[in-house]
Amino acid sequence: MQQNKVGELKLFRLFGLSSLIYLFLASTLFAKSFEDFKHAESAAFKKYNDKNDLAFASYLKDAWEEYSVKVSPSLYKKQKPKSITPSREIKIKNIGPRVNIKIPEIKKQVIIPIKLEVVKKDTKDIYINYFGQEIGFSIDSNIRDAHFYPQNQAGILNFFNRMASSDYKQTIYEINEACRTLKLNDWGVYQLVNQLSKTLYSSSDSRKLYAWFIFNKLGYEVKIGLGRKHVVLMHYSKKIIYSTPSYSFADKKFYVISAYDKASLGNIYTYNQTYPNAHKALDLELRELPNFKKNLMHKTVSFTQFGKEYSSTFSYDKNLIDFMGTYPQADYETYFNAPMSSLAYNQIASDIKKYINNKHSSYAINFVLNFVQKAFKYETDQQQFGREKVMFANETLYYEKSDCEDRAILFAYLVKKLFKISVIGVKYKDHMATALYIPMQGDSVRKGSKRYIIADPTYINANIGQSMPKYRSVIPQSYITVSKGS
Repeated sequence: MQQNKVGELKLFRLFGLSSLIYLFLASTLFAKSFEDFKHAESAAFKKYNDKNDLAFASYLKDAWEEYSVKVSPSLYKKQKPKSITPSREIKIKNIGPRVNIKIPEIKKQVIIPIKLEVVKKDTKDIYINYFGQEIGFSIDSNIRDAHFYPQNQAGILNFFNRMASSDYKQTIYEINEACRTLKLNDWGVYQLVNQLSKTLYSSSDSRKLYAWFIFNKLGYEVKIGLGRKHVVLMHYSKKIIYSTPSYSFADKKFYVISAYDKASLGNIYTYNQTYPNAHKALDLELRELPNFKKNLMHKTVSFTQFGKEYSSTFSYDKNLIDFMGTYPQADYETYFNAPMSSLAYNQIASDIKKYINNKHSSYAINFVLNFVQKAFKYETDQQQFGREKVMFANETLYYEKSDCEDRAILFAYLVKKLFKISVIGVKYKDHMATALYIPMQGDSVRKGSKRYIIADPTYINANIGQSMPKYRSVIPQSYITVSKGS
């Protein structure tokens, strides 16, 4: 109190009586506006639209506990080599049956606009550009007016109460309809909610609080916490999301995806409870490609083998490439088992077919290996992106440069589809190759009771059964299972 009186006296001396009167009036007006704000807030909180919200709100009032952060490891224990010394070109022996590649007929691409108007309205309240498609949403004014205030636990409760008493159900319905129409996986849902929240709010804290509320309503197990006066949004994932801060609650890990490949966030304060019926883990697996409006572009790749040039021209969807580029570092199974665009595959496969049909299987498979080795320049992710980035097969085709796991993923997909043979990823501490379950001689690895022949898409000019010298006697760190399906 003494400090306040001294402050008032200084103000009086500095500004005079008239200024003090002005300050008094301003303070009175501020207090009145603050009281109006509190009155409006309490009026908005009188009604919950979901009985689960009343019980959950009580958890948000309880004293929160402190949780320490951990950062999941990087994908490699050692840095990948910055350059690869090529092998000598040696013609492979012609063994095995002759191949007869069959490719579905390529039909003319017809682009049909995707309709995402899920209710009969002339206009929506807000529109977002979601990887090439404009999607409209109905937004209650209570949601638009929500703010993270005060910037503490009480502010989080205030934000939740305003959301819970708003007409949010129409928005949830429209989100679900957009996800169904576009065939979005969990990462697609994450990006959709993320873009919607960015359009609604300028404050990053308000964006995270809105996304937290929406994800809970969509059934995802998420948490919000307080760290250094800012909110932290966490997603439960059963699988590791690499190079990402996480917090543990019992035996579950919650990842701060927005802080992927960034410095540690430090400890946070949060609740331990789960929102009722929200138990879904975020799964980054990409079982089918999203049904985006196509933005087709064309590219030609080529390579030289024994003095002869081979090339392939294909189409790629830039909207799909942009979507894949948003991915954090998922487990390798996610990338090895994701589908490739059927249009791009069919075009590449048709070109490859011209060079290998009716050839011995050893020559045909080796040709595809040489294609992946030579049609793209080698460069590590750190050199190209400044961080680790695993590419889907579509991305490896799109980028001019790639490194070991990107080529392994593309090669695994092509040989699986073209020749119907089993393939695995072979991971070392600083390198990724593949191995094929085929009856040939050469360097090999064992997975279970099966012997797989090494095929290294990064070792330029190397044939099937030829490892890089430095890995020839090294036991792989792990193997990646590649499903036999498309």
